[in-house]
Amino acid sequence: MKREHTNAISQPGPGGKPRREPGRWLPAFLFLWLAGALLAAAADNATLEEYQVKAAYLYNFTKFTDWPDNAFASPNAPLVIGVVGDYPFGDTLDVLVKGEVVRGHPLVIKRLHDGDDLHGCHVLFICRNEKDHLSLLLQNLKGNPVLTVSDTDGFAGLGGMVNLVLVEEKVKLEINQTSAEGAGLKISAKLLKLARIVNSN
Repeated sequence: MKREHTNAISQPGPGGKPRREPGRWLPAFLFLWLAGALLAAAADNATLEEYQVKAAYLYNFTKFTDWPDNAFASPNAPLVIGVVGDYPFGDTLDVLVKGEVVRGHPLVIKRLHDGDDLHGCHVLFICRNEKDHLSLLLQNLKGNPVLTVSDTDGFAGLGGMVNLVLVEEKVKLEINQTSAEGAGLKISAKLLKLARIVNSN
């Protein structure tokens, strides 16, 4: 059965499995605090725990971003989360989005590689191993309603929309609001208040 969500907050529990919070309207800062707490608790596999947190962010961005109507072929068309490059999330992201529906759009994950068409995505995570191609990827997507996300140094300054950065072992947000608005996307004010706003270089 598909689970319909608007902007309820979810994150992975132990082992990467999703844990549902009881309230539908929990404030965004609670999600971010929980994500940071999960990272701080990482023990034997710090890299896996880091990407469990980042997977939770990526999933929740679908509920804290508004796309223009023409970004979808139909009111119930899938909302596609693309990941280009070496896939770092294990099975965490797959578990989080399985059966999820956001504002009528079922969530779908696509694993992408160099040369694949990225324009069919609504959220695109660009992995670190694609660092040398960042400028070209962002240029090709400029003006398209694709929320670009990465965890690469300087990403937001290059015109990427959301960068996930580690600060004192906690995942923080850098957001280039101008880039998002230029693509017709509206990022929730709740998220913007908790991010460092970055302008393109």
